[in-house]
Amino acid sequence: MKSGEAHSVSSLPSSLVEGHWPTALAPMQDVTGLPFMKVVANRGAPDFFFSEFFRVHAHSRIDPEILSSITDNPTDRPVFAQLIGENIEDLKRTVEAFRAFPVAGIDLNLGCPAPRVFRKNVGGGLLRTPKQIREILLMLRKEVSTLLTVKMRIGFEDDRFFRDLLGIINETGVDLLSLHARTVLGGYRSAPSYRHVGEAVQMANCPVLLNGNVTSYESARELKNITGAHGVMIGRSAIRNPWIFRQIREAQTGSTIFRPKLLDVYEYIEELYDGLRKPEIEERKNVGRMKKFLNFVGLSVDRDGGFLHGMRRAQDARGLFKVCSVFLKEKGNDVRPFNPEPFEGLVARPSSETPQDSCALS
Repeated sequence: MKSGEAHSVSSLPSSLVEGHWPTALAPMQDVTGLPFMKVVANRGAPDFFFSEFFRVHAHSRIDPEILSSITDNPTDRPVFAQLIGENIEDLKRTVEAFRAFPVAGIDLNLGCPAPRVFRKNVGGGLLRTPKQIREILLMLRKEVSTLLTVKMRIGFEDDRFFRDLLGIINETGVDLLSLHARTVLGGYRSAPSYRHVGEAVQMANCPVLLNGNVTSYESARELKNITGAHGVMIGRSAIRNPWIFRQIREAQTGSTIFRPKLLDVYEYIEELYDGLRKPEIEERKNVGRMKKFLNFVGLSVDRDGGFLHGMRRAQDARGLFKVCSVFLKEKGNDVRPFNPEPFEGLVARPSSETPQDSCALS
């Protein structure tokens, strides 16, 4: 046990398979709601779920739609409620309200890179003020009766406070740290710094989940071994490949790894569209939201990006599923394998996947 260690790995919920290192679905705004959790669980649930963030401010209340991912989740997997905010009293009030619900723990967002978020000094913006983070976590440690977890990046513009932050994680008794291996201003296109994950593993008294560019079961295994992380947290790659958690478990047991065909992808898209579609919203908007998911799915459909080109131009559900049928079902495409990694040169969000993009899929 490390000096000063107060919390152990055994305090975390158990993995689906005893002895396996855990996986987690990363919290993603406008993504990891109940419909997406259900679809992923049908293809092999992660060990832990994390909700979209609950905004906390002077007039905030617990968002009922996000809450449903906790109260109505049909899986037996634990769900952590993620909070984003900076006011001590507002956060305390929200934690008190969550005592009425079956959350596995409270997770503090210290990583959202959206400018509209960090300019309010919440999410990744708080990484500029370690003293304020310490005050927040001291309060949360006192008030949270379940597990207290943190999801953060290695720093705001650089890693100048990184070791200070790890010291605060230890001092305040955080139970689990999910570390995205980029800075806030590094967004999603900068190269992940897995060296920092390894350093966190050595310094932190709690388990560390590696997050950032885990693209397949093979990369998950490799990065875990390189860094010594307790497990992996996966976000955008789980949108592209919802079987990834199942595949990681199969790789750990040495069993045959499921390799989806394009027909499996078509069925995934159908189920996801049905789950996400809101009848009260016009079809064009429902289709537009679905395209945000398909921007990631399409990275592994065809090398030339024809699927991405076609679906981005679809105007309605009929047109969208016509494109899906052509690329995923017709002319023998149904039995073609779905590529386990994104094809080189394809970009999910060419106009917005920059250091200034948002936490959501816009």
